[in-house]
Amino acid sequence: MKKHLLLTAILASSFAVHSQNKTITVTNSLPIDREFETIELTKKALGLSATAKLENYIVKESNSDIILDSQSVDNDGDGIADVLLFQPKIKASSHKEFNVLPTTTPPTPKTINCYSRFVPERTDDYAWENNKVAFRTYGPVAQKMVEDKVAGGTLTSGIDAWLKRVEYPIINKWYEKATLGTGTYHKDTGEGLDNFHVGDSRGIGGIAVNIDGKYYFSKNFVTWKTITTGPIRTSFILTYADWDAKGNKITESKTISLDYGSYLSRFEIAITGTKTIAAGITLHDKKGTIGTNVKEGWLSYWEPLEDSEIGMGIVAPKNTLTGFDNYITNNKDLSNLYANLAVKDSKTVYYAGFGWKKGSPFQTKQEWETYLSTFAKKINNPLVVKVKK
Repeated sequence: MKKHLLLTAILASSFAVHSQNKTITVTNSLPIDREFETIELTKKALGLSATAKLENYIVKESNSDIILDSQSVDNDGDGIADVLLFQPKIKASSHKEFNVLPTTTPPTPKTINCYSRFVPERTDDYAWENNKVAFRTYGPVAQKMVEDKVAGGTLTSGIDAWLKRVEYPIINKWYEKATLGTGTYHKDTGEGLDNFHVGDSRGIGGIAVNIDGKYYFSKNFVTWKTITTGPIRTSFILTYADWDAKGNKITESKTISLDYGSYLSRFEIAITGTKTIAAGITLHDKKGTIGTNVKEGWLSYWEPLEDSEIGMGIVAPKNTLTGFDNYITNNKDLSNLYANLAVKDSKTVYYAGFGWKKGSPFQTKQEWETYLSTFAKKINNPLVVKVKK
């Protein structure tokens, strides 16, 4: 009898472990090789119990010992991970199998390349980066300094670009250098620099609302919340004080994320008071060249920048880019290339970013626009994940 009970216990234990091991197939339907695209796995999709902890799972290539970097994320802030992230490499028009396995010792990533934080030592910036690009935007203290005519403030909801040309993180290093007075991030000493001007412009991806041909937009963000930092994704939420667009009360918040290997941040805008928004790219001194493809869903601006060049871009999911406005004005910083985007259920999604000639493989306008075109194809034809029963 005892032997029978023991055998039953061993079999039950074996079944429990086996039921936690999942095999998934990732399929690429496009005739191009794909990498730096993030797969999101939920407990429900994997058929795991509600009590399972995604942070205790790893992703391994089937039929090999290769364990991929993965990241569990608590999107809703309830203390329980909602998704498990990983980035596969899939050849053109092919598929690959992976095992999702429980582990008692999740591997620690060597470097957190996807990172973001609030920066109180530089007034109150919020900055984010991955291994390719970096960005920042500005908070309420910086706004009040301008309004009170105190030197050093910044009043804009535009998105600034930090032009990095190294794979490793630079945000903390550059801010520390500036804070301690040991250097400046406005000069390139081999890692890149901040020589990108935002001012009242939309920078790279800031939004506006067009009423009767005039553009209205918010001031600086008023609150922030970091959701996650690396190694595969960093994400955070910025909220803004209600603002007015010619008598229309606008409420706005942004959930922004940046994934490993991408030159574009993802913006999910929650907004009320308008059925459309305009996401903008600054035209600076208007010496660059625009590129547009509404059908594919992207806009581009390629321009000289001091001793180099930079490509900026916006990509929107299929059927959400309704048009564009190459808005030119003599008013300082207000010339922008706007992507007109539909708002559905008080939300809209788009991607915005840049490629700097010194810090990216994009050496020409054509190469940059090829990247945007390919990026659009990928988001409209996502990798397909199937869990084997």
